Amino acid sequence: MKPAWLDALYAEKFFVGCPYHETAKKNEKNVCCLDCCISLCPHCVPSHRYHRLLQVRRYVYHDVIRLEDLQKLIDCSNVQAYTINSAKVVFIKKRPQNRQFKGAGNYCTSCDRSLQEPFIHCSLGCKVEFVMKRYRDINPFIKPCHTLTLGPDYIIPQDLHADDNMAAYETPRSTVVDGDDSMSWSSTSSELGDGATTTHVVRKKRTGFCFCAKSANSYKVVSEDPDDISNCINRRKGIPQRSPLC
Repeated sequence: MKPAWLDALYAEKFFVGCPYHETAKKNEKNVCCLDCCISLCPHCVPSHRYHRLLQVRRYVYHDVIRLEDLQKLIDCSNVQAYTINSAKVVFIKKRPQNRQFKGAGNYCTSCDRSLQEPFIHCSLGCKVEFVMKRYRDINPFIKPCHTLTLGPDYIIPQDLHADDNMAAYETPRSTVVDGDDSMSWSSTSSELGDGATTTHVVRKKRTGFCFCAKSANSYKVVSEDPDDISNCINRRKGIPQRSPLC
């Protein structure tokens, strides 16, 4: 017997439009809810925020999962991983490769794809198929995992935070500051030692703007008025002058 989430991860379609949010932007389904065994888009995530969520990524037109996340759920030994943006990922489905002649080296046990040593599986699906054929049971390779959250790099659309009931959409990793109260962090030169710079970081709610000016030893908030910021950004130096011809 295989766990239901493993079948859903292999059967669900990712990076297709979400039927519940057809008119919304960024509605591609790129998350798998392991408790509901369905694929989710970023707009669906807040309603599943207390479930185990696994982010699916895209690499060379194939669905992949970070090895760091997948190892929390299943034993990934002997599965070849690939490096994408300094992170190792594993393919979900097998990738058959037709070869008339095999040379020296390792090959996938299911799809005959050439692999590096000492790996013998090119994807999660290939390992599951190999284990089911040999041992008839995948449960010894399944790891207990009661909580699984999305990484800090996962972005939820900002329009979800514009509602008055924003607290209903907050996730455990939310960094949005509600209301007009600001959060600040500062370090003084006495704490960091002589010659250290003084830094003031101020975070406001997403709907506001904050324009900062950098000096030699500190960052100072100059203005929070969007008109002032627009004037500073759009200000031109003047009419360009053509250099004289020699």
